[in-house]
Amino acid sequence: MRCGIALGSNIENRLANLRAGCEQARSLNEVGPPIRTSSIYETAPVDCEPGTMPYLNAVMEINFTGPPVILLDRLLKIEKAMGRPSTRPKNSSRIIDLDLLYAGKLVLNIPEIILPHPRINRRRFVLIPLAEISPDLVLPGQMRSVWSLLENLDDRGQVMRLGISLFDRE
Repeated sequence: MRCGIALGSNIENRLANLRAGCEQARSLNEVGPPIRTSSIYETAPVDCEPGTMPYLNAVMEINFTGPPVILLDRLLKIEKAMGRPSTRPKNSSRIIDLDLLYAGKLVLNIPEIILPHPRINRRRFVLIPLAEISPDLVLPGQMRSVWSLLENLDDRGQVMRLGISLFDRE
């Protein structure tokens, strides 16, 4: 099934971190339609401690046939391998953040995972890159497309497209 993953980084070498996270998440892709990736965006921090550096964010979509809990576990292992502590204050700065946004048409609300991601429809820094790769996607439990959600979003946080991709080597 098609699974959306949000990527973010705001400390150390943000671009290298984002690309490394993408490469490792890319290894989880299974046979099927090609991986899709958005451009990279620089975004203002949301609900973070004062002095937090801007984030680099992107979204990718892969194929994964196993249970979403397994995919989430693998994403958490990537975060840990890249140096993200498993316990940290909410919304703290991070080397890498890999959030599972959706898994096909599944709706889950269990202790291990909530799908689609419970705040996806309120986050400009996720909806803009997602609209870039899949504007007509209607998330499970929603009545409107990603593009429509974005157009009607109250959040006006700054999200700036950088014009570089997750796979460029600069």
